[in-house]
Amino acid sequence: MRLNYPTNVKIVRVPCTGKVDVIHILRAMEKGADGACVIGCLEGECHFNSGNLMAKRRVAQAGQILDTIGVGGERAKMFNLSSSEGPLFAQYATEFTAHIRELGPNPLKLTKNKAA
Repeated sequence: MRLNYPTNVKIVRVPCTGKVDVIHILRAMEKGADGACVIGCLEGECHFNSGNLMAKRRVAQAGQILDTIGVGGERAKMFNLSSSEGPLFAQYATEFTAHIRELGPNPLKLTKNKAA
Protein backbone atom coordinates (compact mmCIF):
# COMPACT_ATOMS: atom_id res chain seq x y z
CA MET A 1 0.00 0.00 0.00
CA ARG A 2 3.09 2.24 0.15
CA LEU A 3 2.12 3.65 3.51
CA ASN A 4 4.25 6.19 5.27
CA TYR A 5 5.40 5.35 8.77
CA PRO A 6 8.58 6.32 10.66
CA THR A 7 11.75 4.92 9.15
CA ASN A 8 13.09 3.91 12.55
CA VAL A 9 10.30 1.31 12.93
CA LYS A 10 11.77 -2.17 12.47
CA ILE A 11 9.21 -4.82 11.54
CA VAL A 12 9.81 -8.38 12.71
CA ARG A 13 7.28 -10.76 11.20
CA VAL A 14 6.10 -13.79 13.14
CA PRO A 15 3.45 -16.36 12.16
CA CYS A 16 1.34 -15.30 15.15
CA THR A 17 1.83 -12.76 17.92
CA GLY A 18 1.41 -15.72 20.27
CA LYS A 19 5.01 -16.56 19.32
CA VAL A 20 6.23 -13.29 20.88
CA ASP A 21 7.53 -14.00 24.38
CA VAL A 22 8.41 -11.64 27.21
CA ILE A 23 12.09 -12.39 26.64
CA HIS A 24 11.88 -11.08 23.06
CA ILE A 25 10.62 -7.70 24.26
CA LEU A 26 13.13 -7.53 27.09
CA ARG A 27 15.98 -8.55 24.78
CA ALA A 28 15.03 -5.81 22.32
CA MET A 29 15.16 -3.27 25.14
CA GLU A 30 18.46 -4.69 26.40
CA LYS A 31 19.94 -4.33 22.91
CA GLY A 32 18.98 -0.67 22.83
CA ALA A 33 15.47 -0.40 21.39
CA ASP A 34 13.65 2.60 22.81
CA GLY A 35 10.29 0.81 22.60
CA ALA A 36 8.64 -2.41 21.48
CA CYS A 37 5.23 -2.55 19.86
CA VAL A 38 3.40 -5.81 19.12
CA ILE A 39 0.62 -5.62 16.54
CA GLY A 40 -1.68 -8.61 16.22
CA CYS A 41 -5.06 -9.77 15.01
CA LEU A 42 -8.25 -8.37 16.40
CA GLU A 43 -9.21 -9.98 19.70
CA GLY A 44 -11.26 -13.10 19.09
CA GLU A 45 -10.13 -13.34 15.46
CA CYS A 46 -6.74 -15.02 15.86
CA HIS A 47 -6.07 -17.69 13.23
CA PHE A 48 -4.28 -19.69 15.93
CA ASN A 49 -7.18 -19.42 18.42
CA SER A 50 -5.78 -17.38 21.31
CA GLY A 51 -2.32 -16.28 20.20
CA ASN A 52 -3.13 -12.59 20.34
CA LEU A 53 -4.54 -12.95 23.87
CA MET A 54 -1.32 -14.66 25.00
CA ALA A 55 0.67 -11.88 23.37
CA LYS A 56 -1.40 -9.24 25.17
CA ARG A 57 -0.64 -10.87 28.54
CA ARG A 58 3.05 -11.18 27.68
CA VAL A 59 3.33 -7.54 26.62
CA ALA A 60 1.69 -6.55 29.92
CA GLN A 61 4.16 -8.77 31.82
CA ALA A 62 7.08 -7.20 29.95
CA GLY A 63 5.71 -3.77 30.83
CA GLN A 64 5.59 -4.71 34.52
CA ILE A 65 9.17 -5.94 34.40
CA LEU A 66 10.30 -2.78 32.60
CA ASP A 67 8.58 -0.69 35.29
CA THR A 68 10.27 -2.73 38.03
CA ILE A 69 13.75 -2.22 36.59
CA GLY A 70 13.16 1.48 35.98
CA VAL A 71 12.98 1.50 32.19
CA GLY A 72 9.26 2.24 31.97
CA GLY A 73 6.48 -0.16 31.11
CA GLU A 74 4.90 2.26 28.66
CA ARG A 75 7.76 1.42 26.29
CA ALA A 76 6.02 -1.90 25.49
CA LYS A 77 2.56 -1.81 23.94
CA MET A 78 0.14 -4.12 22.14
CA PHE A 79 -2.21 -3.09 19.34
CA ASN A 80 -4.86 -5.19 17.63
CA LEU A 81 -5.97 -4.63 14.06
CA SER A 82 -7.05 -6.47 10.95
CA SER A 83 -4.61 -7.16 8.14
CA SER A 84 -6.72 -4.92 5.90
CA GLU A 85 -6.16 -1.89 8.15
CA GLY A 86 -2.83 -0.75 6.74
CA PRO A 87 -3.50 2.96 7.25
CA LEU A 88 -4.31 2.25 10.91
CA PHE A 89 -0.98 0.40 11.23
CA ALA A 90 0.82 3.48 9.92
CA GLN A 91 -1.10 5.65 12.38
CA TYR A 92 -0.25 3.36 15.33
CA ALA A 93 3.41 3.26 14.31
CA THR A 94 3.55 7.06 14.05
CA GLU A 95 1.76 7.63 17.37
CA PHE A 96 3.85 5.05 19.23
CA THR A 97 7.07 6.50 17.82
CA ALA A 98 6.02 9.99 18.92
CA HIS A 99 5.21 8.68 22.41
CA ILE A 100 8.59 6.97 22.67
CA ARG A 101 10.34 10.17 21.53
CA GLU A 102 8.57 12.03 24.37
CA LEU A 103 9.89 9.45 26.83
CA GLY A 104 13.42 9.88 25.55
CA PRO A 105 16.10 7.27 24.95
CA ASN A 106 16.01 3.88 26.61
CA PRO A 107 17.75 4.23 30.01
CA LEU A 108 19.48 0.89 29.47
CA LYS A 109 21.14 2.26 26.35
CA LEU A 110 22.42 5.25 28.32
CA THR A 111 23.93 3.11 31.09
CA LYS A 112 25.53 0.80 28.52
CA ASN A 113 27.24 3.77 26.85
CA LYS A 114 28.57 5.00 30.20
CA ALA A 115 29.99 1.55 31.03
CA ALA A 116 31.79 1.27 27.68
